[in-house]
Amino acid sequence: MNTLSQQMGNLSSAEEFLDFFSIEYDQAVVNVNRLHILKRFNQYLRATPGTENIGDEPLRSICRDLLIRAYGDFVRSTPAQEKVFKVFQDQDGKSIGLDSLRSTLPSQQRL
Repeated sequence: MNTLSQQMGNLSSAEEFLDFFSIEYDQAVVNVNRLHILKRFNQYLRATPGTENIGDEPLRSICRDLLIRAYGDFVRSTPAQEKVFKVFQDQDGKSIGLDSLRSTLPSQQRL
């Protein structure tokens, strides 16, 4: 495992990743989208071939660009539109009504 991968393994929050790669960000955007940003970054990284076999400096540049891209997705869009997580994919961006949720409660099924 290369040094950059080890360093990234010690990061846990979106802010830590953004700071590590010296990316300016709006805290309000991160507060609402932190998990979405990290998930999208991971998706972009996994979809980029050859990243496991390159040195730290080229990898750092690639990661920085991909994280900027992932962050930018949520500056311009919403989690429901980006559909990073399965819940948004399943609902196709539609909201779920309170009555719909109530009908799934076990206490409501006994009545």
